[in-house]
Amino acid sequence: MVLKSAHSELVSCVGWTTPDECYSGADDHLVLKWNLNSNETTTLVKLPEDVFPTDMHWFPKSAAGGGAGKKGSDLFVLTSTDGKFHLISRSGRVEKSIDAHKGAVLSGRWSWDGTALVTAGEDGQVKIWSRSGMLRSTLTQNSNTVYGVAWGPDSDQVLFTNGRQLVIKSLQANAKPTMWKAHEGVILNVDWNPVNNLILSGGEDCRYKVWDTYGRIMYSSAAHDYPITSLAWTPNGELFAVGSFNTLRLCDQAGWSYSLEKPNTGSLFKLAWSSDGTQVAGACGNGQVLIANVIEKRLEWKNYEAVVVSSKQIHVRNVMNEALEKLDFRDRVIKVSLCFNHLVVATASQCYIYNTKNWNTPMIFDLKEGNISLILQAEKHFMLVDSSNVYIYSYDGRMVCSPKYPGMRADILNYQTVSLSNDTVAIRDKTDEKVIYVFDAQNGKPLGDGKPITHKLEVMEIALDQCGPATERRLAIIDKNRDLYLTSVRVFGSERKSNKLGNMIQSLCWNDSANMLAALADGKFTVWYYPNTIYVDRDLASRTVFEKEASEFGKNPQLLNFIGNHIIIRRAEGSLVGTGISPYPAILHSYVQSSRWDDAVRLCRFVKDDVLWCCLAAMSAYAKELNTAEIAYASIKEAEKVQFIVNIKDIPVKEARNAEMALLCGSPQDAESILLTAGLIFRAIMLNIQLYNWDRALELAVKHKTHVDTVLGYRQRYLERFDKKEKNKRFLQYSEGIEIDWEKIDAKIEMEYQKERERPERTPAPSAASSGDRPERSERPRGRSQISGH
Repeated sequence: MVLKSAHSELVSCVGWTTPDECYSGADDHLVLKWNLNSNETTTLVKLPEDVFPTDMHWFPKSAAGGGAGKKGSDLFVLTSTDGKFHLISRSGRVEKSIDAHKGAVLSGRWSWDGTALVTAGEDGQVKIWSRSGMLRSTLTQNSNTVYGVAWGPDSDQVLFTNGRQLVIKSLQANAKPTMWKAHEGVILNVDWNPVNNLILSGGEDCRYKVWDTYGRIMYSSAAHDYPITSLAWTPNGELFAVGSFNTLRLCDQAGWSYSLEKPNTGSLFKLAWSSDGTQVAGACGNGQVLIANVIEKRLEWKNYEAVVVSSKQIHVRNVMNEALEKLDFRDRVIKVSLCFNHLVVATASQCYIYNTKNWNTPMIFDLKEGNISLILQAEKHFMLVDSSNVYIYSYDGRMVCSPKYPGMRADILNYQTVSLSNDTVAIRDKTDEKVIYVFDAQNGKPLGDGKPITHKLEVMEIALDQCGPATERRLAIIDKNRDLYLTSVRVFGSERKSNKLGNMIQSLCWNDSANMLAALADGKFTVWYYPNTIYVDRDLASRTVFEKEASEFGKNPQLLNFIGNHIIIRRAEGSLVGTGISPYPAILHSYVQSSRWDDAVRLCRFVKDDVLWCCLAAMSAYAKELNTAEIAYASIKEAEKVQFIVNIKDIPVKEARNAEMALLCGSPQDAESILLTAGLIFRAIMLNIQLYNWDRALELAVKHKTHVDTVLGYRQRYLERFDKKEKNKRFLQYSEGIEIDWEKIDAKIEMEYQKERERPERTPAPSAASSGDRPERSERPRGRSQISGH
């Protein structure tokens, strides 16, 4: 932390253009420019004697176009006590001074997209201005002074203070404002972050609070000694700073404090973060400008701990052998990530990739833009997000791809709205929050048929599983109601299936080495050992879950990571707690991934746990591994399913067996498509007859010009059984010209089965018991075995 003195009076406002260039305005009528590289201070503009600045805001970089990354923006708004706001260029020229309010203008803020400016004044008015300074509208007229104002993430709403209340008002003329009582004293300042969509407020009651946009409180601090005079979110919304008399606090977005500093500054009237979120500037009551760097960020992964000890140095410690590595960097460290045996460090100009096996020779490549806001890692590659693009890089520093979609806003992506696995990238859209775009991580192209995933409600959080083949990639979705859904990512042609796993989900996390999903839900800590069960056998879904009471983790805990059998949880006050789960499900996953089914059965027999048997039953049914499925279902006493599997084993054709297993998993569409692809038309027709899908059965028979009489015969029997007359027009039309002769039909059916038995690629089903142990059954039309519930 550095205190810089050059002003002779109280400093009222600060702002940044680039992370190396800071500006301050003070009651000595000067606006100064601070170059942090050369430590030079120059006067940008001397204001008239009657102009005392109150607030400054530089034009947003993202609106100035992507090229503004390195050099910053060229214009700022300065509000002052004489009721005017001034548009001042970077060269110090006052472009315009505009009369705005009666009494002082207390705050002026550009919208995120740069199309408008909002000002708030002592006269209780909030006004919207065009970029050139033309009045567009007066948003509100209050009896109270408006001390603070902030734009909503989409630049279509404005948050302002009204005494002890907070008000969110839309720019649409007739929209109803949202308002709530937020503090016991007058509210002095507010901030609204576009990435996490949370609101900060601080007031004369000496507290600061975090709110969501519905006015629900997320965090309320204890009372400080003095009123809260300033607060500000970091651009990425992960941290915020709070200023008071001789006090600067750094807090997590959940509200708890990382650090408390007591600089000798007087009141901190304004706080502003640099665009990379590594430094905060404070306007001090004693005429100084405070510049503080965020350090001591800690990351842990397995036996490694990385700590950002200063703005250009990181220490990495291996706790197994206490080896300490000191990593030095040429520029300021902006973002760090440690995962999957790699440490990725983004500085202001370069990206460094360290392997945990070798800390001496990192891979280094230059960054197009020095503002990395997010690093996500998967086992094979990692993602960098800057203010305009998303990039996927391999760990040897090669750029793999850069996924894009129309209207993508990379600057507001965070850990909740983007997810990465070895083969897939998922990004939640900002313009329509129900939409999730999925891309192939190898080439950046949209997956499947190119259509995004559309959920029925707004999506709050997404997470991709990390293991298994790409074709089975699953995406966990938490929606606005905090319900958890699991959906498949790669779908061609068929309807995308979304299955609900749980509700009241506060936080979730996939395991790094097996597809297990942990969540904190409704006061319980829950782990789905095999979430895929929901696609295989719904009856088993609730039996493959581990649950325990979460009261020991306090109120509002968050899952940080789930590595091996260990889960790290952050409690609401910031402390970390660990909890473990049984090691056996992970071992079972590894056996199944490498098709070691006998070992999997041995493990379950050794552990003697029903949950494990249920997982194995679902895994083997999904993999169409009949023997293992038979043993597993028998162990959990599912007799009819065992009988069903035994019947399937007698089917001579592999595809037909697979189709029957698809039926067991509850997906008749998949079963039918397996049969049709294999050319088993007769079985596909019989499948639909057994499921009473009469129209589809007739459609297939007519299309392939075979077994029309079989379908009509079974339909006739069905109707006779219920004493009903045929009313279906298609059946009436075809039954006119076809006579139903059961002898012929049975002969044809017998012939079909004979053909199947003689198919050259016939693969006999693997049999648990030898065929001599089981009596031969008479051949019969098996679209679905008798015990399947009809």
